[in-house]
Amino acid sequence: MTDFVQGLPKAELHLHIEGTLEPELLFALAAENDVALPYGSAAEARAAYDFQNLQAFLDLYYGGMAVLRRAEDFSRLTRAYLDRAAADGVRHAEIFFDPQAHTARGVAFDTVLAGITQALDNHAPTLGMTTRLILCFLRDRPVAEAMETLHAALDHKDSILAVGLDSAERDHPPEPFRPVFDRARTEGFLTVAHAGEEGPAAHVTGALDALGARRIDHGVAAMDDPALVRRLAEAQVPLTVCPLSNVKLQVVDDLADHPLKAMLEAGILATVNSDDPAYFGGYVAENYRAAAAALGLAKAELTQLARNSFQAAFLPDPQKRAHLAAVDAYAAAQPA
Repeated sequence: MTDFVQGLPKAELHLHIEGTLEPELLFALAAENDVALPYGSAAEARAAYDFQNLQAFLDLYYGGMAVLRRAEDFSRLTRAYLDRAAADGVRHAEIFFDPQAHTARGVAFDTVLAGITQALDNHAPTLGMTTRLILCFLRDRPVAEAMETLHAALDHKDSILAVGLDSAERDHPPEPFRPVFDRARTEGFLTVAHAGEEGPAAHVTGALDALGARRIDHGVAAMDDPALVRRLAEAQVPLTVCPLSNVKLQVVDDLADHPLKAMLEAGILATVNSDDPAYFGGYVAENYRAAAAALGLAKAELTQLARNSFQAAFLPDPQKRAHLAAVDAYAAAQPA
């Protein structure tokens, strides 16, 4: 199953580029940018990647971003992710970035974007990958700040495909961000949103109805609402599920309790992704393998998840068909 998963063509649709900051690169950039770290070594930093909830993770996550200052830093971060993703069979990636987390500490929006897009434009094609970029607003910061960030993005529609909503979900429902998402859609951006991770099923409904989200990132709590499950299945609204993240942040107590298989059985367009893999213990292929082992997913179900990833991607139909054909050809060529 390991070899099958590794080579299985797949798309990754829920990946925070800042969450791919491995301790080794963290230390290298800290030295270059003269940033003091609270760790004595990369191994000590990795050991500190131990947290019990989303807020504790976010505190560590935002602290590590202090080493990202120059466009080249963001480019190196992105190139490193692309190399890992390509090795995991990723053919297409739709990547989140959090500009407010950088502009709030004095790094210009254009610096962040220039570094990321340099890698996406120049390195991804050498790996046989296509990519798109999704700007996420931080839901635990003011709505007015999100609107300012959207304004900064208007000159970069050629680089940014969509906008999303992320960060601490508890006590931060989606509805207040309706004006930002209304404006974003008017400007031609597609929309996605994190919901139903540490928040209730109502947040998933709110993301659909108030924000017009085309995809729901996580969406685990949707399974608590049978009517919402039917709605997601009937409308084929994709869920970008992150199994190892959900365990690490205690969204589920054990991977064997994860509802991913139940989502597939209910007809939901569920996909598997890695979220913040440097912190959560695995890139996308490891998420497939871990879910397969814990939930008893067979070759057919893993193939369906890969097909779902391309069906859920923001790709033109001819590209989707080509990727789906590649998935089917790969699966047919592998032993049962």
